[in-house]
Amino acid sequence: MGFRIPLTPEEFDVTILEKLIQTKYPDVQLNSVALVDSALSSEGEERVSTAGRITFDVFFKNGRTMNLPKRLMVKVARPEFIEIPLYENEVNIYTRLGDEIFMKTPRCFGGFRDHESLSFGLVLEDLRTTNVTFENVISKFRAEDTAALLEQLALLHAPYWESPRFNDDLDWIQPHTSGPIHDLFSLEKGGVHFLINHEIATHQFKRELLESIGESSKSLAEQVAHVQRHQASLPCTLLHGDAHVGNTYKTQNGERGYLDFQLSARGFCMHDVSYTIVTSLAVQDRRQYEMNLINGYRERLIELGVHTPPSLDMLFEEYRRAMAWNLYIGWLTSPTENYGWEITIGNLIRLATAYRDLESAKAIAAL
Repeated sequence: MGFRIPLTPEEFDVTILEKLIQTKYPDVQLNSVALVDSALSSEGEERVSTAGRITFDVFFKNGRTMNLPKRLMVKVARPEFIEIPLYENEVNIYTRLGDEIFMKTPRCFGGFRDHESLSFGLVLEDLRTTNVTFENVISKFRAEDTAALLEQLALLHAPYWESPRFNDDLDWIQPHTSGPIHDLFSLEKGGVHFLINHEIATHQFKRELLESIGESSKSLAEQVAHVQRHQASLPCTLLHGDAHVGNTYKTQNGERGYLDFQLSARGFCMHDVSYTIVTSLAVQDRRQYEMNLINGYRERLIELGVHTPPSLDMLFEEYRRAMAWNLYIGWLTSPTENYGWEITIGNLIRLATAYRDLESAKAIAAL
């Protein structure tokens, strides 16, 4: 039986949060909840998300906490994005797969997507209570910091490498070449293409950035589609899907983790690896260390049981080709007001420079 999940903290009550938690912990009962804070839009916050976030302190009946923390963060739908398929995707990853994923992520304590109201709620630990550092393109990353993130990607990718489960219990994980998320990103009218064309038409720096690499919105869109069809024929695994540095965090003891699984998919590993490397490292560091980092990731796959990974040369070729998606879908979509000028332009400069350095257009044309 479904139920509508509110979009604002004023509409929430103890019953709704209890129902969400009971999707994973049926025996949990709440006495009361207290609002801590909320973030229901991205403008001016420099922490954009297609989802809103509401944080509560929770008080359990009879002290029965089932080892749940006393402060929980609930991701909820934003009215302007309520019909997008990303919400159901993330709820599925956390509630149907989350406990078996080895990658370091926020703990999930329940979630539900209500199809009738198009609302959703995802109950996660509030990482702020553990004093983590949320990273972005401005963060000072060394090659060893990026390697620590690639370690987390290897932990995600290796168990699902060419898994037969994608034709069985994991058949709901969408590929990059079909399904609702693919349609959102590939429809010529509306969707992400419309947003990107609007961004390019209204922002001179984005137009000139594309001119500087000899590309247009149309040519990049065609390259993305070509690469995705090609990489769908390569060994596939479970991808984070949106593995830029702004979706990562560092714990107090220096461990690295990833946030936000709305774009998770099955696809080729370089989709994730390329995005992490290029957005986390300054241009000169990326040029110096990218091959060593890719090789280190490959060696870690072998250690984790991937007996016949692609060669280093093949991984590097696909790394080059992955830059089209990283630039086009990854950051040309983002309005400057979401992350602020410095973060937006920092990512775009790193991605456009990598696209040019790596001769990505040439690598894609060779397919």
